[in-house]
Amino acid sequence: MFWRPGCPFCLRLRVALALRGVRATWRNVWDDPEASVFVRTHNQGNETVPTVRIGATVLTNPSAGVVGSLLRRSPGR
Repeated sequence: MFWRPGCPFCLRLRVALALRGVRATWRNVWDDPEASVFVRTHNQGNETVPTVRIGATVLTNPSAGVVGSLLRRSPGR
């Protein structure tokens, strides 16, 4: 999960996923240059967060329900 401090959408997703018991690695795009490049590459040059990568799938500002559904369908879960 790619995020930045102060992003209300990131906070909403983080809380919703935590309530569902979903654990994730959160990468701050302001502190992690590689994360920033990844997010900009997948969002037409914009640093739009939250951006979520699950395997080869990248989602921008998804709901917790969408993330949970995708995780349930992912191999190894």
